Amino acid sequence: MLENAVPETILTHPAFADDFPDPFVLRVGSQYYAYATNTSSCNVQVLRACNAPNRWEWVGEGLPKLPGWATSYEKLTWAPAVLERNGRYIMFYTARATDMYVQSISMAVADSPTGPFIDNSTRPLICPSLLGGAIDPSPFIDADGKAYLLWKNDGNARKLRTSLWIQELSADCLSLVGEVVELIHEDQDWEYPLIEGPSMVLHAGKYYLFYSANDYKSANYAIGYAIGDSPLGPFVKPLSAPWLSSFSNVLGPGGQEFFSDESGSLWMAYHAWTVGNVGYPGGKRSLFIERVVFQNGAPILAHFAETPPSLS
Repeated sequence: MLENAVPETILTHPAFADDFPDPFVLRVGSQYYAYATNTSSCNVQVLRACNAPNRWEWVGEGLPKLPGWATSYEKLTWAPAVLERNGRYIMFYTARATDMYVQSISMAVADSPTGPFIDNSTRPLICPSLLGGAIDPSPFIDADGKAYLLWKNDGNARKLRTSLWIQELSADCLSLVGEVVELIHEDQDWEYPLIEGPSMVLHAGKYYLFYSANDYKSANYAIGYAIGDSPLGPFVKPLSAPWLSSFSNVLGPGGQEFFSDESGSLWMAYHAWTVGNVGYPGGKRSLFIERVVFQNGAPILAHFAETPPSLS
């Protein structure tokens, strides 16, 4: 159904060459599962890789049916993210709330990482209509085991400010608890017209909030980050330019999410256009997988590092 690229090197070649936007990778033992935004043929794309996160096979549809409140006849099901809790797999994803006609966040549950994920909800989990709606859910598990959900208000859809938000999840991760906290918003020239795609990494006692910004349809899309002492912030952006922007054959990188392999090494999954495939219709946001290391407190792609580790 889809082409599966299996490159010898993953530096500037996609790990999966077809359209696979907003990727999220979950490791279960020695197997890896990747989830992505909808295509014309399914709501949630699912891939699987064994032993190493760079040889992917197509699994199929992860979310066969949307709940009744969601629009199912348009390509509006975005950015799935999955975590395991109590032997079940919980998927957070974006769908269109038909009655309010804004993007909203919901969740679905499955007994297997490949699904089928079932959403029996009667309303969205998050739907701040006055802020333009919500997209791009991303779960984060802190060192103490507390779970949080990050997301973006879809303000650009209503010509409003876009911000990244966080709220604690319940122990079973099936509901939200506590207060929602605004973390950052677009305030640098390179970020406009929006920031989105939050994801969080804990390293050496610091919290790194990564995000995507600019126009996803172009090669100007890029990734930035901010640093805080708590998942609730406050966060400070250490750079006035993107952390990762277009390079070589990799154009408009974004939609980044992070995961660890069995050895504990940190990896980043993200999508990017490639030369000749920028923009829709006709273009493809392919899946890229990169090792990430830290040097002097700053994250860096492993192959850009002063002493890059092995990527084998």
